[in-house]
Amino acid sequence: MEYISHNPSETQKIAAKMSQTLNSGDVLCLYGDLGAGKTAFVQGLAKGLGVTEYITSPTFTIVNVYESGRLPLYHFDMYRLGDSAEAYETGYEEYVYGDGVSVIEWAQNISDILPASRYDITITGGKNASADFRKINITRIEA
Repeated sequence: MEYISHNPSETQKIAAKMSQTLNSGDVLCLYGDLGAGKTAFVQGLAKGLGVTEYITSPTFTIVNVYESGRLPLYHFDMYRLGDSAEAYETGYEEYVYGDGVSVIEWAQNISDILPASRYDITITGGKNASADFRKINITRIEA
């Protein structure tokens, strides 16, 4: 599915709507350049899940855990990892194969250990004659 967003609020609404279809164990892999809107997407997802905590990018902590929603939300940022082995030090497997929803920003940095079943979400920027926008492509990958 492809969506067009013109601002962070629209990106959050798209993610909040998607959150209603998510189940325990779902994994979302986010791809996009710096500033593309990945964290805005996670903020909307969290809101849709009923998470009450403030959502920030876990750039330096690698993973943030939010447990106040309908399902636990595990938010990873793999930007600073050198390789997949470092992901295991964060407790990656316990979260990704656990009872919540895992969202992995910069998933391409650990592509060799991503679950076979997941959502791949690519956010790209663009311009047209009238406005700035983001394309959000959501693909369900089945094992």
